[in-house]
Formats: sequence, C-alpha cells, structure tokens
Amino acid sequence: MPIYWTIDSKQELVVVTAEGDITRADADDYLDAVEGGGALAYRKLYDARAGNVVMDHDEMMAVAARIRSYHDQPVGALAIVLADNVAELAKRMLGILATANRPIKLFTSLTPAQRWIDSLAPAQ
Repeated sequence: MPIYWTIDSKQELVVVTAEGDITRADADDYLDAVEGGGALAYRKLYDARAGNVVMDHDEMMAVAARIRSYHDQPVGALAIVLADNVAELAKRMLGILATANRPIKLFTSLTPAQRWIDSLAPAQ
C-alpha cells in the first residue's frame, strides 16, 4: 500500500506518508481509516514528496467530493509536504481542501511542516 498513516489519539494527530503510485482505492482506504478512527478533527501532517497520484480526472473529483463532504463538521489543521515540481499540479485539490474552516499550509520540506503542525493546539 502506498499510503501509510498513524493516528495518534493522545496527540490528536494523523501523520501520513505517501510513497509510489496513489490510486483512488488508496485514497479511499486512508479516508475510511481517518473517518472510522474518529480522527477528522485531528491535525494532519501529509508528506507526499515520494507519492505519485495516478487517478484520472473523474477519480480525483470523486476523492475531492468526498473530502469536501466532511467540511460540514470540524476538520483538523493540515500541513501538506509536496515536491517542488508537483506543487503547481496540486493547486486544484488544495483549493478544495482549503475550503474547510481550518488552517492549511503547503510546504516543500518536512521539518518546517512538522514545526508548524506541532505549533497548533489539538482540536477541542
């Protein structure tokens, strides 16, 4: 599986690492885990520097619609780490993610992303 995650209920933090080709099924598995684990309101650190999204337009829009469907409830802050060369391609998805009432920030390096997400208090 190319998406690995840890849900830490004590710290209210989800740490995600993407490696290799990411399919819609992979994205759905991750979202199922976060939703099923009661972690939608947790802070999230998503490191996608080694990931490669291999979804077509319709699959991407289906994942985006699912993510957007969570925005009527509390969702945690999101730090996304992307390789420099894919940040531009990700703008559309980031726009959808940014519509939620939460802090969101894009990084190209993991350490600043970790510092930023750690500086935010867990959801109350």
